Amino acid sequence: MTEQLRAGQVDDLDAPALHAWPEPEPPAADPGVGLSVDHGLVRELRREAAERLAARLQANPLTDATARQELCRSLLADVLTARSRDAARAGAPGWSVEEEFALADAVMSALFGLGRLQPLVDDPMVENIEVNGHDQVWVSYADGREERGPAVADSDAELLEQLQHLAARVAGNERTFTTANPRLHLRLEDGSRLAAMAWTTPRPQVVVRRHRVRDVDLDDLIALGMLDTALVAFLRAALRSGKNIIVTGLQNAGKTTLIRALANEFDPMERFATIEREYELHLHELPDRHPRVVAMEAREGSSERDASGRRAGEVTLSELVVDALRMNLRRIIVGEVRGSEAVPMLEAMSTGDGSLCTIHSRTAAHALDRLVTLCLSADIGMTDTFAYRLVAGSVDLIVHARLLDETHIGGRRHRFVSDIVEINGMGEFGRPTTTTVFAPGPDGRAAPTHAPACLPELIRAGFDPGFLDHRTGTWTMPLDLVGAPS
Repeated sequence: MTEQLRAGQVDDLDAPALHAWPEPEPPAADPGVGLSVDHGLVRELRREAAERLAARLQANPLTDATARQELCRSLLADVLTARSRDAARAGAPGWSVEEEFALADAVMSALFGLGRLQPLVDDPMVENIEVNGHDQVWVSYADGREERGPAVADSDAELLEQLQHLAARVAGNERTFTTANPRLHLRLEDGSRLAAMAWTTPRPQVVVRRHRVRDVDLDDLIALGMLDTALVAFLRAALRSGKNIIVTGLQNAGKTTLIRALANEFDPMERFATIEREYELHLHELPDRHPRVVAMEAREGSSERDASGRRAGEVTLSELVVDALRMNLRRIIVGEVRGSEAVPMLEAMSTGDGSLCTIHSRTAAHALDRLVTLCLSADIGMTDTFAYRLVAGSVDLIVHARLLDETHIGGRRHRFVSDIVEINGMGEFGRPTTTTVFAPGPDGRAAPTHAPACLPELIRAGFDPGFLDHRTGTWTMPLDLVGAPS
């Protein structure tokens, strides 16, 4: 058993990237999975293994994270062997192989993973995890289920300790999580995004959003019912003709998945940049699709501040957008625009073609006002008239994704595109003119409404205008049979 531990046959700490399509089947049971463990004993074993690891690293430092984990795995096997030997001498019952695997897995997760959150993150069927205090856990699954989850710590204090330990070891961008900095935003090693709050709430709050599907294109979204063939043909032609596209929608509507699918339609030889607060698109992890992508991630900075109040080492999205303009790029993708970075993003769109970004918005029409509000928040003396003019000269299409949640009536959640709006430049009264190309049909899904002004360009890019004659769209499945991942 201990030789198996040294050989690394305990479950890996990092969940595998999920590229399977459609939804993956639940994994086969591994040794120790599902067994309850004594979490007090796990804490003791973690402390003993950590002390041994610290002593070994002090004598022989290891910079490679994988090497440190393998060393710790070997040391932990020694700890477990010694514990088993002591129990046998005392006449106490020993652990079964399954129990020893479960203990080893729990200790390694506590040291290098997410502790008791790790099994939930490793489950390929889990989409979101919400923690409202150590013992109030809710889990959302890909099939629409929302269930109570197990406690992730024995106390709120232990949960905070685990989060602080996690923040301190973020590679290359260490974070602090203290009363002076009560917010934590991290990209986990499997690509999931963690957000946490404490001290400003009665109990610690944690949300983990998982990105179950990464390698996805527009045809895949037809299979999941998020798009129909008319929308796919339209969007492909829009990308080929260099239209700047903003994807809008509320949380969990599938905006990130749609941006991934749009980007995966780029020619493999195109050089473009992705700019994000935390990596969520993961396009740089698909070298066969995107060998020339430049992936950029903002940096929060340390708790120290300079004379101007700026965090030491901070790199903002706005600065990255400006930097990207010097990188010989055709397109720029900003994963989510929600602040002053809206201004450089729109300026980049106005001087280039085919860029993409997402924003939170209740409707496609509301996205215009939302963009202007973000521009005004930049505090650079911009007027609303100039902001509307900047939007009108930069954005070509607004694509709105909608989440229809029918779980409260025994149904499921459905994600689909409901609108596409074309921006036609400035009109009267200081606002852009628009054309609703696709509007919600009887079931809320997008159906062709008006021909866009850019139709000749789309036809040159291969679009068949006959798709616009299907006034109810070309959806192939009824709404109650479709859904798409966030």
